Amino acid sequence: MTPAYPTPDRASTSRAAPSSLSALASRHWRLLGAAALSLWLAGCAGQTTAPSAPRQADDWQRQQSRLEALDTWTVAGKVGLRTPRDSTSANLDWTQTPQHYRMLISGPFGTGRSVLEGRAGAVELTTGDGTFQASSPEALMQQQLGWSLPISALDYWVRGLPAPGAAHDETRDDLGFPAQLRQAGWTIAYRDWTYAGGLWLPRRLVMTYDDIRALLVVNEWQPGQADTTP
Repeated sequence: MTPAYPTPDRASTSRAAPSSLSALASRHWRLLGAAALSLWLAGCAGQTTAPSAPRQADDWQRQQSRLEALDTWTVAGKVGLRTPRDSTSANLDWTQTPQHYRMLISGPFGTGRSVLEGRAGAVELTTGDGTFQASSPEALMQQQLGWSLPISALDYWVRGLPAPGAAHDETRDDLGFPAQLRQAGWTIAYRDWTYAGGLWLPRRLVMTYDDIRALLVVNEWQPGQADTTP
C-alpha cells in the first residue's frame, strides 16, 4: 500500500452515503440495521483466546522494531461502518505481502462477495457487477461508493503504527502501548490487544472522522503468513 492517502470528502460523504450504501447492499455487503450491528459487535468480544500472560510495561518498546519490519500477514475478522443514516458490517479476510494486498469482503454466509486488490500504483475492485480500477483504494471507493476509508494507511494503523509521510500525535496507555493515534483527520482508538506470533497486535480498532465511524475487530492474526487461497 502506498503511504499517501486522502481524507474523506465531507460534503460528498454526507450527501452520497444513503444512496451509496443502498448500492453497496447489491454490490458488496449486506446492509444491516444499527441494532444488528450492535449485537454483532458484542458477539465479537470473546472470540480471541487469551494469552498465557498479560501485557507488560516494556513489551511495546521491545517489539516495536519487529512491528515496523512486519510486512506479511493474514488477518480474519469483521468490519463495521456507521454513518449518520446507515450502518453496515461485513466479514474481512486480508492478506498482506510487500508487493500486494488482497481484501476479501463478504456479508453473512459469504453473500455479497467483493475483492479489493492492490499493487504499486494500481487498485482493483471485483464485485458481482464487474471489475473496477483506480490509482488508489480511496479513489476507487469514492468513485464506486461515494465515500472512502483510509485503506492506504490501514496496514500501519492495524499494527499500532502511524503511517509515514503525514504528521501525527498519539497517546499511550499505562503500559506504553498506543491508546489513541490521530493522523490525517482520523482518530484511531486501540480498544483491545491480542498475542500472536510472539507479538502483541491490535485486536479492536475504532476509527473516526467527523461523523464516520469504522470498526475493525480481528478474530485471527497470522503475522508472517500470507494466505494465497483465491
